[in-house]
Amino acid sequence: MASSKEYLEYVLEQLQQVEGLRYRPMMGEYLLYCRGRVVGGVYDDRLLVKDTESARALLPEAPRELPYPGGREMLLVTDMENKSLLQRLLEAVSKEV
Repeated sequence: MASSKEYLEYVLEQLQQVEGLRYRPMMGEYLLYCRGRVVGGVYDDRLLVKDTESARALLPEAPRELPYPGGREMLLVTDMENKSLLQRLLEAVSKEV
């Protein structure tokens, strides 16, 4: 199942405070870049971020999910309404990858 453009737009709206945020379509999904580094993506209408030390610290209860079969586990962002947390999360992950 590919991600919808509507869900991508929702994610981008929630992340509008993140400086240097870009996205790139990739086989029906969307990779997210922060400061030129891949920090996660929108997969099957889910926001997943790379599993880094800072991501685990900011999302200690986040479930780990596969973005696609054969991919590496990533952290599922379940609180899409906390814009401050989302901003800190992506900026922190971008410094680690």
